Amino acid sequence: MAENISKVGVIGLGTMGAGIVEVLAAGGLDVVGVEYSQELVDAGRARLEKSTERAARRGRITEEERTALLGRVGYSTSFADLADRDLVVEAVSERMELKREIFGRLDEVVPADAVLATNTSSLSVTEIAACTGRPSQVVGMHFFNPAQVQRLVEVVHTVSTADVVVEAIVDLAQRLGKHPVVVGDRAGFIANALLFGYLNRAIGMYERGHASREDIDTAMRVGCGYPLGPLALLDLIGLDTAHEVLGVMYRETGDRRYVAAPLLGQLVTAGRLGRKTGRGFYTYEAAGSGTAVADERTPAGPAELPDVGRVGLIGSGEQVKAVGAVLDAASVEVRRDSATADCDLVVAAAAGVPVIKLAVAAGAAARVVGLNVPVPDGDLVQVVRSVDTPDETVQQAVALCRQAGKTPVVCADRAGQLLDALLLPYLNDAVQMVESGYATVEGVDAAMRLGCALSKGPFQLVDEIGLDTVLTRQWTIYDEVRESGLVPSPLLAEYVTAGRGFHDQPGDAS
Repeated sequence: MAENISKVGVIGLGTMGAGIVEVLAAGGLDVVGVEYSQELVDAGRARLEKSTERAARRGRITEEERTALLGRVGYSTSFADLADRDLVVEAVSERMELKREIFGRLDEVVPADAVLATNTSSLSVTEIAACTGRPSQVVGMHFFNPAQVQRLVEVVHTVSTADVVVEAIVDLAQRLGKHPVVVGDRAGFIANALLFGYLNRAIGMYERGHASREDIDTAMRVGCGYPLGPLALLDLIGLDTAHEVLGVMYRETGDRRYVAAPLLGQLVTAGRLGRKTGRGFYTYEAAGSGTAVADERTPAGPAELPDVGRVGLIGSGEQVKAVGAVLDAASVEVRRDSATADCDLVVAAAAGVPVIKLAVAAGAAARVVGLNVPVPDGDLVQVVRSVDTPDETVQQAVALCRQAGKTPVVCADRAGQLLDALLLPYLNDAVQMVESGYATVEGVDAAMRLGCALSKGPFQLVDEIGLDTVLTRQWTIYDEVRESGLVPSPLLAEYVTAGRGFHDQPGDAS
């Protein structure tokens, strides 16, 4: 069937729809883009022309290729012009009633053997298909924004979708240079189900004052190598879009991971939607700009601080060595445990034990700040403030980390500090997804790398960190808050017992 798909319709010519049109036309297909008014058609045409002009200017396509691409695209305001299409892709906003109306109308117009696809990111494909007389020919074809760049396409089958239809869409995606991942019909599929749980946790962390927006984002960029931190990524996605997706996913699943943090709704109500309005979690040079500028929440520059010559170091385990190496690089005298009485600053090597507990045991609560090096030999250092740590002490620790050539982030004294508190629940969610049988390890890693532009998939990260380490640290996070969604996956514990990683073959236990 795939080789017979040569004529495609796309309904909705917003940012995503216009991007899908470009991908299809670049793949040599005859495309008709449909909108509800001539004004919307003109806007969609302008998006396509601007995008292809930029691609030609940057040398990704030639002017001849651009001309040919644009020549393969027609436009209409009438569904009747889709009557000869082999495939129609719907790419309108995430409103179930609108999508069902469109599919009902398409069912009456397109040929009996045509495939109907929805680009929904979170709604039930089964429910959309139910309003047609051809549920076996309805499939999800979820592109990622920008469709011209992101390689992932989630191909979503329902209990009714014919195998030949799934195969056709997989083959078509490959012809278009995309990487298809086949998944079942579950809210959010792979990428959004994992991504938006992580993003929502980051908003909650910021809302509770656990860390600044800058430090939350820095932790994920420096600690994981992600191109954007979660709050900057939300500004890119659009806070209204994120709020809408979380709402749909909570209604579909009842999972509290997707109950939108109140702050997100407040920002949307205030019209602070992210880059597109010039203000979201950050403030930007102008609407549509990606360049953040200082605002009232931007941290002040370094203050003048008393010199730190002697630093006491308390704690035990591997973190003592890691923190000691940071202090050595800062060229300060380090004293251990009982010899800390006359030190300018006392540092607790924070690992699995609250800093305040170590500080009280040392009898110096007001002078103690925690340091944690979450990635061995990495640049990130977490500066952990307890309820008794003065601001000056925190800033002294920050200055020492910078003196050592490290990147410090400040956070409250909670299990997982900053990096683990955001990363490990996301990794645990990924393991639970595979444990449920919904997706494979390879499919999840591909979805998060290619759909979300993350440097590594979650299972790559679990294997690198060490499954036993992830399991132990995740239990620590759960033990502090006792939220059922944070209980470590039994599959993770099973792999730890077997002594193998997720990318090992059976029998590869070391």
